[in-house]
Amino acid sequence: MHLSPVPLLTPPVEVKISTIIVGNHSFTLRSLKDKQQFSDPEGVAERAGISSSTWPLFGSLWPSGVILAELISIHELDGLRILELGCGLGLASLVAHQRGADITASDYHPIAQDFFAINVMLNHLEPMPFTLCDWEKLQPELGLFDLIIGSDLLYEPNHPALLSAFIDRHSKPIVEVIIIDPNRRQQREFTRAMEGFSYVYSMAKASIEQTDRLLFKGKIMTYRRGGLLSKV
Repeated sequence: MHLSPVPLLTPPVEVKISTIIVGNHSFTLRSLKDKQQFSDPEGVAERAGISSSTWPLFGSLWPSGVILAELISIHELDGLRILELGCGLGLASLVAHQRGADITASDYHPIAQDFFAINVMLNHLEPMPFTLCDWEKLQPELGLFDLIIGSDLLYEPNHPALLSAFIDRHSKPIVEVIIIDPNRRQQREFTRAMEGFSYVYSMAKASIEQTDRLLFKGKIMTYRRGGLLSKV
């Protein structure tokens, strides 16, 4: 784990700069111009199992990520060590960091760190921890967390088992996990896996309209273990 540096070089892709309002604050995001981008000249993504079709997914702002950011803007964060999984552009992490939270952003994509570092800089925030996370590998240096968050993480059949085990390895005895999911098929399997690790599941439906470009209908999936943490 290390602080996200400002990258000296970026892949030859087309990008755009957008502004989004979360709570009472505006955030500036550098993202891919569209979902047709691809750049893997050294084969790093290919070796990590990221195909050309899924390569650009990290570089867009997805509705689930906006919902997570909205929740984090009002969630009690004081005194919590927080991890965001699959952060992509990192909006929720930026919101938490702007609020002064102790948060580590993470993603599996090899250049997510570059985009995240630039987004930290664009929002005039201090550098913050970022780590590349492979849910299949042991990463003891990452440590344990009080709150683990993520959005739209369950899009592959093997993700419920991998994600639940990874979360369990990095959870403190008293922990809260919040996953925003757009009703993907793997929801139930993931919940069963989490319950197998003694997490207690609760769910709320999410339907938050933000301007005319976002209408999200999915679930806010919360898992708690070892006690009741602060509520949203």
